[in-house]
Amino acid sequence: MPAIPSAVNLAQFDTLMVPQGAEYQAVCRGLKKVKGVTPQVLALPVGASSVQKYLQQLDFVPARVLLLGLCGSLQAELGIGDIVVYESCLNFTTQALKLCDVKLTQMLAESLGEKAARVTGLTCDRVISTAAQKRAISRDYQAEVVDMEGFAVLEGLSAIGASVAMLRVVSDDCYGDIPDLSGTISTDGKLKPLSLTFAFLKQPLAAQRLIRGSLKGLKVLENLFLTDNR
Repeated sequence: MPAIPSAVNLAQFDTLMVPQGAEYQAVCRGLKKVKGVTPQVLALPVGASSVQKYLQQLDFVPARVLLLGLCGSLQAELGIGDIVVYESCLNFTTQALKLCDVKLTQMLAESLGEKAARVTGLTCDRVISTAAQKRAISRDYQAEVVDMEGFAVLEGLSAIGASVAMLRVVSDDCYGDIPDLSGTISTDGKLKPLSLTFAFLKQPLAAQRLIRGSLKGLKVLENLFLTDNR
């Protein structure tokens, strides 16, 4: 496939950050499809505490950062494969709220138009695995989607003067359960394959749901920068 112009003005960013693993790989594949110079792409560990440590060890100060990845929906209106642009992000534990960079957020929203919804994200220290938990969180927090890194990235980079925007794709909705993934992430923010396999075997139907949603979300993430997002 020949390279085509990006749907998003990537020249506005000097750094892209993506959770390591399948999300990082999807973004890298997608960037190969677009014309022009693309920003450097950094793979983040999974989870807020691991992200905080990672950011403290950066040997450079980025100026304009775009955080990309998957997220879970807390609202019926947002389904699997939907694209969201964060306007702000909440901390699940402290309920602190931080705003994304207004100009970069506006640029993303205008570039994607009706293809993307503007949302407030919620960063949690664990995977929210049941529909009941999502309904409860939706009642208690004014947020539309949930992730595990957003607030930590926004807080850490804002503290050193970087401008941050966030763009994610929904990979699981608020209607069904996914496997209980507690214990599947190591203290350094890496997935533990054996623990993940056991979690899937314990809840095969939920695992199928997670896999289907993740594959669809990753495909959208890979093609996020294409003009027709196909």
